[in-house]
Amino acid sequence: MISKNIIIELVDERMKELNNGLYIVELTISSSNAIHIELDKLQGGVTVDDCVSVSRNVEHNLDREEQDFELHVSSAGLDKPLRHINQYIKNVGRRIEVILKNGQKLEGEIIKVSDTSVVIMDKVLKPVENKKKKELVEEVSELLFDDVKETRIVVSFK
Repeated sequence: MISKNIIIELVDERMKELNNGLYIVELTISSSNAIHIELDKLQGGVTVDDCVSVSRNVEHNLDREEQDFELHVSSAGLDKPLRHINQYIKNVGRRIEVILKNGQKLEGEIIKVSDTSVVIMDKVLKPVENKKKKELVEEVSELLFDDVKETRIVVSFK
Protein backbone atom coordinates (compact mmCIF):
# COMPACT_ATOMS: atom_id res chain seq x y z
CA MET A 1 0.00 0.00 0.00
CA ILE A 2 1.17 3.51 -0.83
CA SER A 3 2.23 5.58 2.19
CA LYS A 4 -0.10 8.42 3.14
CA ASN A 5 2.93 10.49 4.22
CA ILE A 6 4.44 10.27 0.72
CA ILE A 7 1.18 11.52 -0.83
CA ILE A 8 0.95 14.35 1.71
CA GLU A 9 4.54 15.39 0.91
CA LEU A 10 3.82 15.43 -2.84
CA VAL A 11 0.60 17.40 -2.42
CA ASP A 12 2.24 19.86 0.01
CA GLU A 13 5.13 20.34 -2.42
CA ARG A 14 2.76 21.41 -5.20
CA MET A 15 0.57 23.53 -2.92
CA LYS A 16 3.66 25.46 -1.78
CA GLU A 17 4.67 26.02 -5.41
CA LEU A 18 1.17 27.27 -6.30
CA ASN A 19 1.10 29.47 -3.17
CA ASN A 20 -2.61 30.23 -3.57
CA GLY A 21 -4.08 29.11 -0.24
CA LEU A 22 -4.79 25.47 -1.12
CA TYR A 23 -5.01 22.96 1.70
CA ILE A 24 -5.97 19.31 2.10
CA VAL A 25 -9.44 18.72 3.53
CA GLU A 26 -9.30 14.95 3.31
CA LEU A 27 -6.90 12.34 1.99
CA THR A 28 -7.73 8.65 1.90
CA ILE A 29 -5.96 5.65 0.41
CA SER A 30 -7.89 2.39 0.10
CA SER A 31 -6.37 -1.07 0.37
CA SER A 32 -6.48 -1.27 -3.44
CA ASN A 33 -4.43 1.97 -3.70
CA ALA A 34 -7.33 4.21 -4.72
CA ILE A 35 -6.09 7.64 -3.64
CA HIS A 36 -8.72 10.33 -2.98
CA ILE A 37 -7.52 13.87 -2.33
CA GLU A 38 -10.00 16.60 -1.49
CA LEU A 39 -8.77 20.22 -1.58
CA ASP A 40 -10.10 23.62 -0.60
CA LYS A 41 -8.78 27.18 -0.67
CA LEU A 42 -8.59 29.85 2.00
CA GLN A 43 -10.22 32.34 -0.38
CA GLY A 44 -12.31 31.59 -3.43
CA GLY A 45 -12.81 28.21 -4.97
CA VAL A 46 -10.52 25.42 -6.09
CA THR A 47 -10.02 25.53 -9.85
CA VAL A 48 -9.69 22.66 -12.31
CA ASP A 49 -6.10 23.82 -12.87
CA ASP A 50 -5.40 23.46 -9.12
CA CYS A 51 -6.68 19.87 -9.17
CA VAL A 52 -4.79 19.02 -12.36
CA SER A 53 -1.55 20.49 -11.00
CA VAL A 54 -1.75 18.53 -7.74
CA SER A 55 -2.78 15.37 -9.59
CA ARG A 56 0.15 15.59 -12.01
CA ASN A 57 2.66 16.13 -9.24
CA VAL A 58 1.44 13.06 -7.38
CA GLU A 59 1.16 10.91 -10.50
CA HIS A 60 4.57 11.85 -11.92
CA ASN A 61 6.33 11.09 -8.65
CA LEU A 62 4.86 7.65 -8.08
CA ASP A 63 6.03 4.60 -10.00
CA ARG A 64 3.14 2.67 -11.58
CA GLU A 65 5.52 -0.21 -12.29
CA GLU A 66 6.16 -0.55 -8.56
CA GLN A 67 2.57 -0.03 -7.35
CA ASP A 68 -0.57 0.34 -9.40
CA PHE A 69 -2.85 3.10 -8.14
CA GLU A 70 -5.96 5.08 -8.95
CA LEU A 71 -5.89 8.84 -8.29
CA HIS A 72 -8.81 11.22 -7.72
CA VAL A 73 -8.24 14.91 -6.90
CA SER A 74 -11.27 17.13 -6.32
CA SER A 75 -12.49 20.21 -4.54
CA ALA A 76 -14.48 20.11 -1.32
CA GLY A 77 -17.98 20.47 -2.73
CA LEU A 78 -20.64 22.75 -1.33
CA ASP A 79 -22.79 19.68 -0.70
CA LYS A 80 -20.26 18.13 1.67
CA PRO A 81 -19.95 18.87 5.38
CA LEU A 82 -17.20 21.14 6.72
CA ARG A 83 -14.30 19.04 7.99
CA HIS A 84 -11.37 21.42 8.40
CA ILE A 85 -11.00 24.50 10.60
CA ASN A 86 -9.99 26.56 7.54
CA GLN A 87 -13.39 25.80 6.02
CA TYR A 88 -15.06 27.39 9.04
CA ILE A 89 -12.75 30.42 8.82
CA LYS A 90 -13.41 30.78 5.09
CA ASN A 91 -17.16 30.81 5.71
CA VAL A 92 -17.35 33.41 8.50
CA GLY A 93 -20.50 35.43 7.77
CA ARG A 94 -22.34 32.53 6.13
CA ARG A 95 -25.18 30.48 7.60
CA ILE A 96 -24.49 26.93 8.69
CA GLU A 97 -26.54 24.07 10.06
CA VAL A 98 -24.84 22.14 12.85
CA ILE A 99 -25.80 18.74 14.22
CA LEU A 100 -24.25 18.08 17.60
CA LYS A 101 -23.25 14.61 18.79
CA ASN A 102 -26.22 14.67 21.20
CA GLY A 103 -28.59 15.06 18.20
CA GLN A 104 -29.39 18.75 18.74
CA LYS A 105 -29.65 20.84 15.55
CA LEU A 106 -28.63 24.49 15.44
CA GLU A 107 -28.54 27.00 12.64
CA GLY A 108 -26.88 30.38 12.49
CA GLU A 109 -24.28 32.65 10.97
CA ILE A 110 -20.63 31.99 11.77
CA ILE A 111 -19.34 35.02 13.64
CA LYS A 112 -16.10 33.71 15.13
CA VAL A 113 -13.80 30.68 14.87
CA SER A 114 -11.11 29.59 17.31
CA ASP A 115 -8.87 26.53 17.45
CA THR A 116 -11.45 24.66 19.54
CA SER A 117 -14.84 26.17 18.71
CA VAL A 118 -17.13 28.03 16.34
CA VAL A 119 -19.46 30.82 17.47
CA ILE A 120 -22.76 31.20 15.64
CA MET A 121 -25.51 33.78 15.89
CA ASP A 122 -29.15 33.32 14.94
CA LYS A 123 -32.20 35.54 15.19
CA VAL A 124 -35.06 33.72 16.89
CA LEU A 125 -38.65 34.76 17.63
CA LYS A 126 -39.07 34.62 21.40
CA PRO A 127 -41.71 35.83 23.82
CA VAL A 128 -40.65 38.98 25.64
CA GLU A 129 -41.73 39.74 29.19
CA ASN A 130 -44.74 42.10 29.46
CA LYS A 131 -45.39 42.01 25.68
CA LYS A 132 -47.95 40.07 23.69
CA LYS A 133 -45.90 39.79 20.50
CA LYS A 134 -42.81 37.73 20.08
CA GLU A 135 -39.68 39.64 19.11
CA LEU A 136 -36.57 38.72 17.17
CA VAL A 137 -33.79 38.07 19.65
CA GLU A 138 -30.16 37.37 18.75
CA GLU A 139 -28.96 34.08 20.20
CA VAL A 140 -25.22 33.47 20.26
CA SER A 141 -23.92 29.93 20.74
CA GLU A 142 -20.34 28.75 21.12
CA LEU A 143 -19.99 25.19 19.85
CA LEU A 144 -16.94 23.09 20.67
CA PHE A 145 -15.63 21.19 17.65
CA ASP A 146 -15.43 18.08 19.88
CA ASP A 147 -19.24 18.26 20.31
CA VAL A 148 -20.01 18.73 16.59
CA LYS A 149 -21.10 15.71 14.58
CA GLU A 150 -21.67 17.51 11.24
CA THR A 151 -21.71 21.05 9.86
CA ARG A 152 -23.12 22.07 6.49
CA ILE A 153 -23.38 25.40 4.69
CA VAL A 154 -26.98 26.54 4.30
CA VAL A 155 -27.43 27.24 0.60
CA SER A 156 -29.84 30.09 -0.07
CA PHE A 157 -31.06 31.27 -3.45
CA LYS A 158 -32.49 34.60 -2.25
